[in-house]
This record gives sequence, structure tokens and C-alpha cells, in this order.
Amino acid sequence: MEQYKRLKRELIAKGAIIDYYQDTMLIPNGNQAKWDLIDHKGAAAVVAVQEDGKLLMVRQYRNALERETLEIPAGGLNGREEPTENAARRELEEETGYTCGEMELLNSIYTTVAFCNEKIDIYLAKSLKPGKQHLDEDEYINVEAYSLEELKQMIYQCKIQDAKTICAIMTYAAKVADERAAGQEN
Repeated sequence: MEQYKRLKRELIAKGAIIDYYQDTMLIPNGNQAKWDLIDHKGAAAVVAVQEDGKLLMVRQYRNALERETLEIPAGGLNGREEPTENAARRELEEETGYTCGEMELLNSIYTTVAFCNEKIDIYLAKSLKPGKQHLDEDEYINVEAYSLEELKQMIYQCKIQDAKTICAIMTYAAKVADERAAGQEN
């Protein structure tokens, strides 16, 4: 693959969650191009599975969409160095009130590779214990529980459109199917 070279990176705006940069790039044909970059410190998300097999979901208002969405619990890292598992545990407890025993990395995704470097590590949490939500002053989150089949149907019906949530649910569904198939082989 031919080489791309960044000639300049200029901070255009600094935000609470993201920073916006404009890069001047030298592209393989010798021309220069201006490319936008949204710099994000990263995030973590959780597929939280109750003993009855239902998944905890959060319903909250999203300003960018001007409506409520149904999502898995998730949130940004407190800093680039924060371990994502710590952030996943924190967000699970803050948003749902639950803590968990077991936690394993389920998937890692980049949300919008064309212009944003946000990476979300998605964890699977089991052995849940109920507690109390710890919401920020500007957060209003309702916790709901659904079966895996109900959530898959909501994805197929375009009722769930959040990319991290779709990826997480479908990855978890594939894991469950693989485990069932492996169990039948034995």
C-alpha cells in the first residue's frame, strides 16, 4: 500500500467529550488533502446478563438523535490510561445499579473509522448483583430487561439502531449459539 503522510494537525475545537482536529495529509498521488479527525479517549460497554438470561438495557434521551434510544450500558473512559474493564464495571453500576462478578472481553470496535478514533471495548458481565444507580445530574436512565430473542427482533425491526448495541447483542448471540453447538457435540 502506498504511503500517506500527515503534514500538519490543527486543533479546531476542544470539547468535553471529543476534540476536533483538521489534518493536512500528503496522499500517495502527491496531492494534499484536508481530513477531519474526531479524537476520543475511548469507551467501554457491557452486555449484562441476568441469571434468567435477560439482558439489562438502558433507555435514555440522546441529543444527537433528538429521541430516546435503547442501548447497552456504556460510557467514556475517565482518561486514556483507565483500564476499560474498570470503566465497564463503573458504567454498569452507575447506569443500572448492578455490580457483577464475572466479566470478560466480548468484542472491541471502532465506531466510525472514516473520521473518528473512538474505540469501545465491550464486556460480557454475569453474576449480577442489584444495587443503586449512581447517575450524573444530567442523566435520566430507565433500566429494562429483555430476552436475547426480543433484542434480536428489535434489531431486525430497526427499533435498536445504536451500533455498539447491535454489535454487542449480535456478538453475544453468536457466542451463545456457538456454546450451544459445542455442548451438543459432546
